[in-house]
Amino acid sequence: MTPVALPEREIANGKPSHGHLRAILALILREMGSRYGRNPGGYVWAVVEPLGMIFILSLGFSLLLRSPPLGTSFLLFYATGYLPYSLFQKNTRMIMMTLAQVRSLLYYPAVGWFDAVAARFILSILTEALVAYLLLFGILMVVDTKTVLDFGPILLSFILAALLGTGMGMLNCVFVGFVPVWQTIWGIITRPMLLASGVLYIYEDLPRAAQEILWYFPLLHLTAISREGYYPIYEADFASVWYVTAVGMVLLVMGLMLMRRYHLDILARR
Repeated sequence: MTPVALPEREIANGKPSHGHLRAILALILREMGSRYGRNPGGYVWAVVEPLGMIFILSLGFSLLLRSPPLGTSFLLFYATGYLPYSLFQKNTRMIMMTLAQVRSLLYYPAVGWFDAVAARFILSILTEALVAYLLLFGILMVVDTKTVLDFGPILLSFILAALLGTGMGMLNCVFVGFVPVWQTIWGIITRPMLLASGVLYIYEDLPRAAQEILWYFPLLHLTAISREGYYPIYEADFASVWYVTAVGMVLLVMGLMLMRRYHLDILARR
């Protein structure tokens, strides 16, 4: 099939400008309308989905265990691990499909691939932050957890999850552009990720052999850092902020380089 000719222009030069800001804002509003405005309930489903997952995990494990690995509330324990994990997953998925879903808009001179990625990143972060606030506020209000919150580790875990998700999302966006079946392959690869990310347990309860292998999985560090903000007695000595940051920065730089180099080729293939 003959590739579609695209305008001879640079999609984005990476320099902030009023034009870029207007384009990003317009794309955010468009994404909000298409993603949440057309479905009954809209943003309600963004809250119901993770709440349902956390409730199912809590109910299932409460039947098997006397108490969670930390604290007394199954709901809070699984929420503290699942929310940063969910931010990584959803941010990755949204950015991964950027070129495939906004291709027609990139013909406009005022809209570039960087604008589209930035808009999806901002919308994903704002949505997940709102969902996390509502869920955690609701759990802390309903359940007597006697938790003393430390917002430093909590915010840090979300920032690192956003960094990892953005870098992985842009890499996957390039992979999907050249190998469309990668979207399905990625879905299969990430299915066991919930088990490896420490949502269901804490690192310290694992056998030594499993600890040595899973230490290199960045999401395991994220859930541990997050839980330090909810459980004052818990100290995740194994968790390395520098390791997660380094992995995230490598993914982000590689994603930016590949997107800048190949976005026109990907758009011409479709």
